[in-house]
Amino acid sequence: MTTSTVLLIILSLIVAGGLSFFQYLFKAKSKSKLNLFLALLRFLAVFGILLLLINPIITKNTLEVVKPPLAIVVDNSSSINHLKATQATSNVYQFLANNKAIVEKFNVQTYRFDADFQVSNLFDFKGKQTKFDLIPNQLKNYHRNQTFPTVIITDGNQTSGNDYNYSFDSNNKIFPVVVGDTTEVLDLKIEQLNVNKYAFYKNQFPVEVFVNYSGDKNVKAELTIATKNSITHKQKIIFSPTKRNETVSVLLPANRVGVQVFKATISSVEKEKNTYNNTKNFAVEVLNQQTKILIVSDVSHPDIAALKRAIESNKQRKVSIARPKEISKIEEYAVCILYQPNASFAAVLNQIKKAGINTFTITGMDTDFSFLNQNQSFFEFKMSGQPEDFTTSFNPQFNLFAMEDIGFENFPPLENPFGKIIPKTAVSVLLSAKIRGIETDAPLLCFIENFGKRTAFLFGENSWKWRMQSAIDQQSFDKYDVFIDKIIQYLATNSTKKALVVQHERFYNSGESIMLNAQFFNKNYEFDEKAHLTISVQNTITKERKNYDLLKSNASYKVNLDGLVAGHYSFVIKELNTNTSYSSAFEILDFDIEKQFVNANAVKLGYLAQRTGGKLFYPNQMQQLVDMLLNDEAYPSIQKKNTTRSPLIEWYWLLILIVGFLSTEWFVRKYNGLL
Repeated sequence: MTTSTVLLIILSLIVAGGLSFFQYLFKAKSKSKLNLFLALLRFLAVFGILLLLINPIITKNTLEVVKPPLAIVVDNSSSINHLKATQATSNVYQFLANNKAIVEKFNVQTYRFDADFQVSNLFDFKGKQTKFDLIPNQLKNYHRNQTFPTVIITDGNQTSGNDYNYSFDSNNKIFPVVVGDTTEVLDLKIEQLNVNKYAFYKNQFPVEVFVNYSGDKNVKAELTIATKNSITHKQKIIFSPTKRNETVSVLLPANRVGVQVFKATISSVEKEKNTYNNTKNFAVEVLNQQTKILIVSDVSHPDIAALKRAIESNKQRKVSIARPKEISKIEEYAVCILYQPNASFAAVLNQIKKAGINTFTITGMDTDFSFLNQNQSFFEFKMSGQPEDFTTSFNPQFNLFAMEDIGFENFPPLENPFGKIIPKTAVSVLLSAKIRGIETDAPLLCFIENFGKRTAFLFGENSWKWRMQSAIDQQSFDKYDVFIDKIIQYLATNSTKKALVVQHERFYNSGESIMLNAQFFNKNYEFDEKAHLTISVQNTITKERKNYDLLKSNASYKVNLDGLVAGHYSFVIKELNTNTSYSSAFEILDFDIEKQFVNANAVKLGYLAQRTGGKLFYPNQMQQLVDMLLNDEAYPSIQKKNTTRSPLIEWYWLLILIVGFLSTEWFVRKYNGLL
């Protein structure tokens, strides 16, 4: 308390004492016990009132020692179990977590990682993936703006995500502890296998196999690729201590329509410690036809090349580019993309109308909108010659086909003449236009279906920039290419609308996320948010059946089938209110990526430690690690002074006491006839 507060409290004591003395003792004929008691009650009541007005505050200072955090991160993936390092991992963790000197200096926090990252000190070593790059991102969330050491107990083998050597912040030291055998043994391994998901009947499809070798002698190996019934390819490969990698490219025949499963195997006469990584299964869906797409343009523009690349990323599509006067057999195309049409497109539009081909019209600064007004009945264009930039707004209620927001609002603007675009018929808008961030209620990308014919419009050029921006954001063109592929898939069919639409892959790798998406539409073809969808999944070999409900998510229903073992499965999705159903099948390929490793990757972990200023350790060097952490002056404890301010007596207790004193005084005076 301050000096002034103390003086006020003393003054309050004097005032309260003076008032009670003057009222009960100054003119009293006798100083009876009753008068003394009443004077005491009055003194306490008045002093309480004055104390309530002064509200004295007590300041208390305490010192707190804040220890720097020490993150101990344990690899919980099944590769630790396969390398027989579970006991070593547990021993290292127990040694560090229970070390008194470490606990005294650091605030020890334990995490584990596999496919996920979480705070935990329980490890079962059953993780199906090793996502190493989760560690730096998650630790930043837990320890913002702090400098701290990290001990990672791991075999150093990564199965997914970005390379962890370039994911960690160099400001925070990493101390990897390598568990698992680091001795190089003879091992042949199929590191990676690249193949397209689709091929075409009676054609050949490419397969690329990357084979690695570790060992200290020359080895003759044989690569075979086989189906269930026969061997389709066989090739001899020679490895040596200086030749450790081989890339094999082969063309395999697509002789049967449907899903074909292949097995690639590398083998030799030498004995290997781990043969699980000698085999990789893969599957290809053979289709009996290829969809042909035609892009018609009278101008040269980067949009055309971007569209061609995006469409042909799906090997079911073949894109041709032609000028309006070069087209002869338009009937062989499933979709015609009209890029910035003008008067020279008149003959092309007549051919499209006769052939009944669906179209995708893209406009821009070279578009003749007067010509469009005369040759289509969906929109009326009142355009000026002034260019304008249009950004996008995604419509989450769009329901013609399943489409997710891939970051449209962050894409560069499209350029189109300024003006009014007035719909003349019902239009399904996927993307609407914005000018300088303001909604215009005008469509930017929309779809129309009229008497079984489907049409799409994109009002703006420079969509090639969208593809580039998507690649920058996602580190891949895949999401944008899938977006274009869905548009083409919608336009490439004139089939009757189905009430239940299901999207799924024909095959999955064991350990991957198995997600099925479904949409259910009412009689007006509006997305039904009250549908009740269930799925029944049956293993075709064991006949084991499992049932799940599909959960609503935005404009679709989803079900996660993770946990199913490898095998062939048939499934039926049913809407219970209408009994509408959809049936199909998929296959889960036997593939455990965590069994691919025969050694701990000490070299890569050593580079990580060196890059961040830390040091690599082995399980028998734990005391050296402890000594290094304890002697590192970069992580001092911080002494903090905490000041707390609280009232001498809480106001509500003072109020209760004041009321009690005054009430008691009144009753005593009343009882003794002094009122």
